Amino acid sequence: MAERAAADRHVPVMMDRCVDLLLAGAQNIRAQGAVPVVIDATLGMGGHSEALLRSGDDLHVIGLDRDPQALEMAGERLRSFGDRFRGVRTVYDRVDEVAEEHLAQGQQLAGVLFDLGVSSLQLDEADRGFAYSYDAPLDMRMDSSEDSPDESVAELLARVEEAELRRIIREYGEDRSAGRIARAVVARQRVTPFTTTQDLARVIDQAVPAAAKRTGGHPAKRTFQALRIAVNRELDVLAEALPHALDALDVGGRAVVLSYHSLEDRITKRAFAARTTSSAPAGLPVEMEEHKPTFRAVTRGAEAPDEQEIAANPRAASAKCRSVEKIRTARRSER
Repeated sequence: MAERAAADRHVPVMMDRCVDLLLAGAQNIRAQGAVPVVIDATLGMGGHSEALLRSGDDLHVIGLDRDPQALEMAGERLRSFGDRFRGVRTVYDRVDEVAEEHLAQGQQLAGVLFDLGVSSLQLDEADRGFAYSYDAPLDMRMDSSEDSPDESVAELLARVEEAELRRIIREYGEDRSAGRIARAVVARQRVTPFTTTQDLARVIDQAVPAAAKRTGGHPAKRTFQALRIAVNRELDVLAEALPHALDALDVGGRAVVLSYHSLEDRITKRAFAARTTSSAPAGLPVEMEEHKPTFRAVTRGAEAPDEQEIAANPRAASAKCRSVEKIRTARRSER
C-alpha cells in the first residue's frame, strides 16, 4: 500500500511528546560520541518511526512488529530513509536480543518506544476480526499468518471453561457483567461454535442487562478487548519486555511507554519504579552503590494527551505516557 495511504490511516498518539522524549535520549548518546539508535518496539504503520527518522540524519530506527502486514506497509513508507531504518518481525519481548543482534560498531541504544494495544491497521481491517462493528472471522491475532504460534479467538472459545472465560473478561476487560457474558458464551458455544465477530457480539449484547448498556458504549467492547489481550498474551509479553528493554538501553537512553489500559499502565509503573527507587533496606545509614537507582523518572507520573488531541483523535482518550532515563549501569550482582 502506498506511503500516503499508511500515513492517512493512522494518527500516532502523543507523537510530538514521544519524539521529544526520545530525541533527548538520542542527544545524550551523541554527547558520548556514539550514533543513536531507537527501537520502535510496536512499529505498526510507522508513524512514530517516520517522525524520529526525520529529526536528524544520524539517527537510526529498528522497528519491531509481529504482524507481517504492518512490517510491509511501514517498510514501504520508510523506504526513503535507506539503511537508517530496519524492520524486524518479532514479538517485542525480544527487544534486548534485537539490540544485541542489530546494533553496529559505534552505535548505542538511545531509546525504546512501546505504543501498546491494537493498531489502527488492525482495527480498520475488517477481516482481521478485531472490531465488533464488522462481520468477520473471529480471529484477533496480531500475527494472523499461517506460521503464527497464537490461537485465534474462535479457537480460544472452543476450548475455554466458563470460569477461565469469566476471569479473562473481568480482569482484561474490567467488565462487571463478566459472569453473565461468560455463561452465555459458553452455553452457546456448546450448541454452535462461534465463527464470526457479529455472532459473538450478538450473544454478548443479549447477556448484558439493559441498565448496564446505558453507558460505556457497545456491550461487546470490553469483552472484545479482553479476548484480544488474551490471545495475543499482551500483558505477559509486556511484563517480560520492559525489564529487557531497560537492561538493553545505554546510559543516557530513554524508555517511553504509551498505554491505553489500566493493567498495561500498572505493569509499566511497577517496572519503572523498580529501577528508579533505591533498593536499600529501611534504616540503612549509608546507601551503598549497589542499592542506588539505575534510572530516573522523566515524566511526573503518567502524562495524558490534551483535550485538543483527544477531540482530533478519540483513540487517544485513554492514553497514558511514562518515561525513564538510564543514569548508570547496574553491576552484574545487582541484576
